[in-house]
Amino acid sequence: MSSKQKQKNELRTDKKLNVYAVLTGLSAGIINGVFGGGGGMLVVPMLVHLLKCPAKKAHATAILIILPLSIVSGIFYAAFGNFNLEVGIPAGIGVILGGTVGALLLSKLSSKWLTIIFCVVMAAAGVKMLLF
Repeated sequence: MSSKQKQKNELRTDKKLNVYAVLTGLSAGIINGVFGGGGGMLVVPMLVHLLKCPAKKAHATAILIILPLSIVSGIFYAAFGNFNLEVGIPAGIGVILGGTVGALLLSKLSSKWLTIIFCVVMAAAGVKMLLF
């Protein structure tokens, strides 16, 4: 294969990955906007399977994708009066502490165990939503 053909194929692949990346972000935005969260549960599998990110990078990238999305969604929720300060502030403190611990744990877990734990958490959340 000539060097021009390789460049052309790489450009096609880059464009395809960019489309997948935009679709991943769009999907996460819609899910997060409608349900107030959960975009990461969608983003991680899309990053791993569509964009071929390694598991650890997918989880870390998902957090950075969800952060601005959560801020924007939060502004809209607050603007429409759908925010409870009495619950939101203490829960926010817990999220900051838990996020710190989680980031430290991510660096210590193997990709295999990370994937297993993620699947178990997703399955448990699905069962809980269906039954309770």
